[in-house]
Amino acid sequence: MTRICRFASLAALVAVVDLVAITASPRQQPPTPASQTPTPAPQQPSDITTTLTGAGGSPQIAVPPFVPLARDEATLGAARTMSQVLFDDLTFEREFALIPRDTYSSIPAATSFDDVQFDRWRELNIDGLIIGTVQVTDNVLTLEVRLLNVRTRQQAFGRRYTGSPADPRLYVHTVSDELHQQQRALRGVARTKLTFVSDRDGDRVAGTIEDRVVKEIYFSDYDGENQRRLTVGRSLNITPVWSPDGRSIAYTSYRRGVPNILISNIYQGTLEELTKSVSQSTLPAWSPDGKRLCFSSDRDGNPELYVANRDGSNVVRLTNHPAIDGSPTWSPSGAQIAFTSDRSGSPQIYVIDADGLGLQKITSESYADRPTWSPPPYNEIAFTARAGRTLDLKVINMATREVRQLTFGEGDNESPAWAPNGRHLAFVSTRAGTKQIFTMAGDGQNVRQITRSGNNSYPDWSK
Repeated sequence: MTRICRFASLAALVAVVDLVAITASPRQQPPTPASQTPTPAPQQPSDITTTLTGAGGSPQIAVPPFVPLARDEATLGAARTMSQVLFDDLTFEREFALIPRDTYSSIPAATSFDDVQFDRWRELNIDGLIIGTVQVTDNVLTLEVRLLNVRTRQQAFGRRYTGSPADPRLYVHTVSDELHQQQRALRGVARTKLTFVSDRDGDRVAGTIEDRVVKEIYFSDYDGENQRRLTVGRSLNITPVWSPDGRSIAYTSYRRGVPNILISNIYQGTLEELTKSVSQSTLPAWSPDGKRLCFSSDRDGNPELYVANRDGSNVVRLTNHPAIDGSPTWSPSGAQIAFTSDRSGSPQIYVIDADGLGLQKITSESYADRPTWSPPPYNEIAFTARAGRTLDLKVINMATREVRQLTFGEGDNESPAWAPNGRHLAFVSTRAGTKQIFTMAGDGQNVRQITRSGNNSYPDWSK
């Protein structure tokens, strides 16, 4: 049965970064059941919801251009954008085998769900076909999408969405995530966001002796689209991290000269100061429940790790060593924290219990830094390691302590950040000449460049 959903207005800037909630409408409009009598005429798919399977594992599906139900430019433009974005979203997760579009360019395009040329599509030996219809009327966009089993002509997935036409990409990001959840029991990342640091604006820090470039916090869709500037402090703002609920970003700011940790509450439009010390506090990391943050501070002399409540209260010192301790990352359970320390000579990755006990060294590289703990069900830590003359990314399995390498000297690669489903990483690389943000699959494949303007660093993926 086709589910009907409605988007809220995206009028405010803060709404752009929202993982927009979709609420179900009470109106339900099931499609017409298919005829059981064989006929050469195209048929409407049945109302049965099924799971699509493929003979070789991943179902092979086609995503032809969406059908515009009107000829105005708003409808035509939305249809063009949405079918391509959905194709890209599905390709990114690699759960479906997407058929290249040029292989079916000769098949007559459907004008509705009633005239799909199933016989022609079966000639391609595919498992599924995604058909979408789009219309913009009176500033309301209506999208209906169905995944059809090409062999049985049954509907395997169906949704209808209505709302503002301001961001048509958001509709199909939602389709992708819901399709992955229903068909593959997978949490997709199409509606997630990336945050990162950029110097693209070319501003210079005011009131300093050194001619230092301004670095500001940005955020974007997971695929790099809709890049927006968050901070306007004309100072150094670095190391942003999303809160677990995706509504706030904590970061290090030099706006008062000495680095301290700020929290930008995106929806409320408010700014909090986690630390207000004359000493340096940097590198915040949220606990999995969002109630605490771990950070590095030299308030007692050497840079050590501290844990504080979200409002900055109840500061507890976690480490106590003359070496430099930094770059904390919490385990998914919140019971442990991995971090970087040079207490053994060169920087290495250590793990400590959240109460400061149970310290253990887990890497033996010539150099290791910037650990990031994967979300469940995985139990891995990705980190930056020096491999020869370059920095590369490696992953250590915390159960077996087996280490695998993901990058191999394509420039310097550092600062990995896991996607919330643990299947992808965002990272910084100089492989394009300047520092840019890239994403890749957890096996090191499917590398995609996300940023291209200025120098960009310190990525983090929303939960």
